[in-house]
Parts: sequence; structure tokens; C-alpha cells
Amino acid sequence: MNPIKFSIVITTKNRLEELKITLQKIENLLHQEEVEVLIYDDASDDGTFDYISNNYPQIVLLRNEKSKGLIHNRNRLNQLAKGEYLISLDDDLHFLTQNPLEIIENYFLQNSRCGVVSFRVFWSRQEPESHFTTDQPEIVKSFIGCGHCFRKAAWEAIPDYPDWYIFYGEETFAAMNLFKNQWEVHYLPTVLVNHRVELKKRYIASNDFGIRYRRAIRADWFNMMLLYPISKIPRILSYSIWMQYKTKIFKGDFRVIKPLFLAKWDLITHFGKIVRHRNALTLEEYQKYTKLKEAKIYWKPEN
Repeated sequence: MNPIKFSIVITTKNRLEELKITLQKIENLLHQEEVEVLIYDDASDDGTFDYISNNYPQIVLLRNEKSKGLIHNRNRLNQLAKGEYLISLDDDLHFLTQNPLEIIENYFLQNSRCGVVSFRVFWSRQEPESHFTTDQPEIVKSFIGCGHCFRKAAWEAIPDYPDWYIFYGEETFAAMNLFKNQWEVHYLPTVLVNHRVELKKRYIASNDFGIRYRRAIRADWFNMMLLYPISKIPRILSYSIWMQYKTKIFKGDFRVIKPLFLAKWDLITHFGKIVRHRNALTLEEYQKYTKLKEAKIYWKPEN
């Protein structure tokens, strides 16, 4: 009998101080017999590997000598994880809900076709004053990468995340493949997590805005080309490009011009991979999928 029920997987790069906070916040989970923790250090040069090795010998620790990207690392962690349930946390995120593992397990047991649960995420450096919500569990299109839990059987039923995306888009890729294989993605608001990020500050001041924008928009296009019925692609792709001009460039946000051009170039240069890996929904599947509710990414306190 497998003694490991939950695998907590974290990928990190040069964010040791944030990772320290996360590990402190989930300290009560680290020593449970049914829990294993796996961390992938993506070529950090800030002492992450030595710190984890010296202070958390029970953690399964992997390291890249050269960075291979978040998606490559998540694939490897999920492959190695021994648990029935794979909890993916960002290195700057922690649970606010008490006893989250019990809630997660009970929900999966009560919903046999649920392949992934996506947590309720509060985005802020400060924890919310109130945890109350009227949100209810529901089936949704996709999930958030920073805080979710995969049923291991569902993970094994679909292709690995496409590591050539590098960052962004892998959740929608997985969700659509889950849908093709009769698995569901559920929003589970009873599990609340704190993602210690200030979104407005990141958008305004981030030095990596161009990289993030480029990879986010191209990931949408990659998923479209890989998984949409071919008859739907021309109109939706054209509309997507037009909206970048209408809502950003024509309104004076000229920062997006270069990364938008580079995203278009990425679509061209990856066309061979897209052709090889294309596994689109049927038109009927696509129509059913589009009727699902959108992923729940941001939560704000209601009182």
C-alpha cells in the first residue's frame, strides 16, 4: 500500500527568501507521514539548493545546472511524485485554510470525474482580513498554475505539459486534454491560498513585462493551434491579434509592440511542433467546452 497520499510540488528559481516563507507557512504539513514535498531548483545562484539540503533533509530536492523552465520542472516533479494527489504550489504562495489536505481528499472522493481542483487565490503581500466567501464549487474551463491539485490518475491520462511553452499556457493545455478524456476541472473555494504578489505593481514596474507578455499571448495561440477545431482558428486568431492593437497599442501602451511581434514570430518558428502535436477537440467537444465557466483566477474578500 502506498503510504504517500499527497505530494506537494514546488519549482523555484532565485527566490530563496520567498521560498523560506512558504516552507515556514506549510511547516505543519512537512512532517506528516502521508505527505512528501518535492522541490525543483531551476539553476538558482542564490543558495537555494544548499539551504534546502541543510535545513529540510526530508524534502526531495532536484536541481538543474542550466535553467530548463517552469513547465519542464513541473512535468518532472509530477512524474516523480508518489502521491495520489499532486498539490502544486508556487514558491511565493501558502495555504490560509486549515486542514486543506482533508478538504482536498474528501472533495476528490465525492467527485469521481474531477481530475483537478483549483484553489481560491488571494493575490496580495498581505493576508486578507476575512476568509469568508459565498463562492461554491463548480466545473470550470481551466485552473491556476500557482495553486491547484491534480489527481495523479488524471495527470497520467493526458500528455505532459508542453515544455517548449517555457512559461504560461500549460494549465489550459492540460484542461482541454482532460476534457477530451472525460475528466473535469473544478474550482474549490473551500481551499484558500495567499499568492504573495501585488499584481498592479508587477504590471507597472516589472522588468520582465515583455517576456511575460510575449509568453502569455503566444501560449494562448499555441493552445488554439493545437486544440481548437481548424475551422475555428482563423477568426479567433485574427480577433486575438486585433484586440491587442485595439486595447493596448491604440491606447498608447507601446510596450507591447515588440513582444507582440516576437510572439507572432514564435508562432511561425514553432509551427512544426504544432503540426506534430496537434490533437484538437472535435467541433462537438469544442462547443461543449466553450460553455463551461471561465477559470477562477482572482478572489477578493466579500466583506
